[in-house]
Amino acid sequence: MQPTRAQMRWTDAPGARSNSDMVPAASILIVCFNSRAHFPRLKVSLEAQTAPYALYVLDNASHADERPLAEDFPAHAEILQSDTNLGFAAANNRLVELAQTEFVALLNPDAFPAPDWLERLLNAATHDTEAAAFGSTQIMANDETRWDGLGDCLHVLGPSWRGGHGVARDGLPAREGESFSVCAAAALYRREAWRTIGGFDESFFCFAEDLDLGFRLRLAGWRCVQIADALVHHVGGASTSSDFSTFHSARNGLWAYAKNMPALLYWPLLPAHLALVAAFYLRSFARIDGKAYRRGLRDGLAALPRLWRTRGAIKRQMRTRDIARVLTWSFSAIVARRVKIISR
Repeated sequence: MQPTRAQMRWTDAPGARSNSDMVPAASILIVCFNSRAHFPRLKVSLEAQTAPYALYVLDNASHADERPLAEDFPAHAEILQSDTNLGFAAANNRLVELAQTEFVALLNPDAFPAPDWLERLLNAATHDTEAAAFGSTQIMANDETRWDGLGDCLHVLGPSWRGGHGVARDGLPAREGESFSVCAAAALYRREAWRTIGGFDESFFCFAEDLDLGFRLRLAGWRCVQIADALVHHVGGASTSSDFSTFHSARNGLWAYAKNMPALLYWPLLPAHLALVAAFYLRSFARIDGKAYRRGLRDGLAALPRLWRTRGAIKRQMRTRDIARVLTWSFSAIVARRVKIISR
């Protein structure tokens, strides 16, 4: 739902300015929610970028003392204030519509890119015209010996995870290549491809909206790739509670699977998918956040008739076998958070 003028306003005069006299190829888009603690480090990272960019910041109804001010960001930033929490999905959709550049780079306020981060992503996008999404190599900001993510993975039966999350860096090298999807905490997208497929599904609010977007980009014929030398330090989970993230992850994971999985895979695997959902449901009774997880599953299942109706509207150009190629098929990979990267 589009916010009204009373709900969203500029805190500075709108206009796509850049950090350079050069015309930028990309706009960096940042959605904030009670993120003030990260602004000093984020500002330093943004000011060090070697590629020119326009910068748009949208605050999602943070507490009054957490809302961004002009001095919190580089001087060319355009800051937009929403009086209601639009959700991560809707807020980024608004910013993509404001951007006028060929590429948009989504960046969480708790993700701190290396100086050449944007330059590396843009260089990859220039050379790989068949890809629409370019993911970063994410390092844990609070433990630099471990990966935060090396590409998003989806199992053929539905579970998804950030590949390599929590794994020691010295035992797992970052690889360049095709991943199922990319993590929107720090990722570059072709703006026209984003707009053509409708951007994030705003009913997701937050969590798994990037997986759903990556799935729909693939179905439309695009690829998603990881860029090994585009480095970001990421805190992760900085503005959400455990129950909140557990609920939305459980619900939205079901939705992304039901909406997008090709029929030639969905129907034969449906009994195994439902058996796995039932197993996770029973296992949730031993989890601290189990109640939130079960609520997410129930809400997800209740909305499946509505989600099922959206399947027919999704553009499907990629062959099922090409989708199957980038899915993960191993059960052990779920527990190990194994990375699946297909060399280009």
